[in-house]
Amino acid sequence: MEPMEPEQQEALEKALHAARALVLADLEAGDVARADIVSLVEESVSHRRWWVGQWPEGVAYVDGLVAQDVQDALLERYGRWPVCPVCVGSDPHALDVEPELGEDPHWVCAKTSTVVARVGSLGTRL
Repeated sequence: MEPMEPEQQEALEKALHAARALVLADLEAGDVARADIVSLVEESVSHRRWWVGQWPEGVAYVDGLVAQDVQDALLERYGRWPVCPVCVGSDPHALDVEPELGEDPHWVCAKTSTVVARVGSLGTRL
């Protein structure tokens, strides 16, 4: 694989920094942005840096992928995140990121198909 052009590398770093900021904002909104959890964000960003290096066209998808990576890592260690605010009182479940691989990702309640917020905007619901 050929090395990235400087413009591609700059676009990648901007996208990764933006994805980090969006996921951290969502973690802050849920009051779960502790150091150990922020480390999970950093691990995801590092992995996605490699991933986009292999598939540069995927740079547009890193926001949703970092959110999904952190969500998966939290499920393994701590439990569901973010918990759906739409279905309060029923069986607690996490929101999903949609599209799974696409631009402009949102947090969505899979049970009701309700769009709750854009990734990065959990504190400011739609």
